[in-house]
Amino acid sequence: MPQLPAPDYPADVRTRLEADAKEIIARYPDSRSALLPLLHLVQAEEGHVTRTGVRFCAEMLELTTAEVTAVSTFYSMYRRKPGGDYQVGVCTNTLCAVMGGDAIFEGLKEHLGVGNNETTEDGKVTLEHIECNAACDFAPVVMVNWEFFDNQTVESAKRLVDDLRAGEQVTPTRGAPLCTYQETARILAGFPDERPGAVEAGGGAGPASLVGLRLAKGEMTAARVVSPRGEFPQKPPQPGSEHLSSHDAPQPTSSSDPDHPAGPVAEEGE
Repeated sequence: MPQLPAPDYPADVRTRLEADAKEIIARYPDSRSALLPLLHLVQAEEGHVTRTGVRFCAEMLELTTAEVTAVSTFYSMYRRKPGGDYQVGVCTNTLCAVMGGDAIFEGLKEHLGVGNNETTEDGKVTLEHIECNAACDFAPVVMVNWEFFDNQTVESAKRLVDDLRAGEQVTPTRGAPLCTYQETARILAGFPDERPGAVEAGGGAGPASLVGLRLAKGEMTAARVVSPRGEFPQKPPQPGSEHLSSHDAPQPTSSSDPDHPAGPVAEEGE
């Protein structure tokens, strides 16, 4: 059935969001380019992108609600339904999977009693599998509200979600201290993180990510790669044993070798 038009925000909320939205839009020469951060802004207000949020973005940017909906449903960082205070994402892409990501994800589903993109009854944790956290050198990786928790195990991941649900302070392996999903969404909308020390703590790559750069700068010597079973002397090639390509010498074919003809050996129909 057709839905009624989405309700508007309360007047005080609308006034506050309009001020924030105008600040975001002013950063771009084309107002349409502000759609992604505006979606984060409305997500910061309600915890997910609601029909009211879609209507607000459309009105501020002079777009249709269909255009805004198409964008908000394309990107996985925008929620389509209410979720928890902490979005726990487990990488299940190739490297993390073989290093234990699949086991972590299955373990957390059983431990929390939820499936993919489902939220615990207390509203604290939403669990999701992620295709790649872009941190393969620290596999397996779990992210909480887009902050890294590296080199996880099934047991460490269970302790992590237990601490989140209990309200304990949890410190990411790298990056800024954790905040709620809605607070994270406001930061992603482009507003500064005003928590003391948060910006200074927002580290980037870890040591494992920087090995290639250190090698390129000559700051360390590359390790010599050897066979795990030891090195064995290579026998010199025997005369005539080398492989010749068709560019090196003509090779016998079915057309030039009557003793090895190609095609059927019997008359047609036999």
